[in-house]
Amino acid sequence: MRWEDLRSSDNVEDRRGEGGGGGGMGFPGGGAGGLGIGTIVVLLIVSYFTGINPAILIGGAERIGGGRGQQEQPADPQTQAKRRQAPTDESGRFASKILGNTEDVWSQILPQQTGKQYTPTTLVLYTGGTRSGCGSAQAAMGPFYCPLDKKVYLDTGFFKEMASKFGVKGDFAYAYVIAHEVGHHVQDVLGILGKVQARQQQASSKTEANALSVRIELMADCLAGVWAKNSNDKYAELDQGDIDEALNAAAQIGDDALQQRSRGYVVPDSFTHGSSAQRQRWFMAGYKSGQTKACDTFRTANN
Repeated sequence: MRWEDLRSSDNVEDRRGEGGGGGGMGFPGGGAGGLGIGTIVVLLIVSYFTGINPAILIGGAERIGGGRGQQEQPADPQTQAKRRQAPTDESGRFASKILGNTEDVWSQILPQQTGKQYTPTTLVLYTGGTRSGCGSAQAAMGPFYCPLDKKVYLDTGFFKEMASKFGVKGDFAYAYVIAHEVGHHVQDVLGILGKVQARQQQASSKTEANALSVRIELMADCLAGVWAKNSNDKYAELDQGDIDEALNAAAQIGDDALQQRSRGYVVPDSFTHGSSAQRQRWFMAGYKSGQTKACDTFRTANN
């Protein structure tokens, strides 16, 4: 993947080097709220790799229990100006260029395919921890999208974690991570996240709420594939090796793979992102079609 040739985005907020962003477990809302320790462990495991944190998807763990997350406080003008400076390091420039490419692609195809205008998200780069509109963000949570402030949060050290702990390497594997989170923003623009949040809050069981989370995550995988297809049609920067990198990432971060690795057994009812096979299949569904309409993961509960 020739990412150096892509356009950099102006919608990058670089907070790296500012220090931590608040205490607590790293869940939106600034603490563990009423969640049990078992639930916290599961959430940390499944959110460690790409995908929206389940707590964030439904407005934060505190919001589930009727509480309110602490909102990010505005930075002073000097800090804001520093955050808006274009990244000069390799990982920062890479993230900026992938984000710029998603903007170019979605701004073109979303109106064509859905009739909706695309409003870009902001990518927040941080180190260790920071504050989001959904509450505290910590590196252990992995990348996530916060629908309350319309921003994607990414600790760039996450890419090294992918390589060292899970053998996930390659520029396009990392691009897939960013594209997946942007996929959640596309869902937000289309009004899908709000509807799913409402359904999760009304769910009769945790299993039902988890199943809804899986559907939304697989859709984001599919939308990442849609982006990849349309980007490649325009820029011809991908080869089969790139696609293999994305599929390997999807395989390594499936709920079944993560649970087997951490627990030694798999509990399907606790899945929040989907199995390895599901994540691979839905990414390829988007990549083969290039159409957002191919990403209706709510039509079936088994694929």
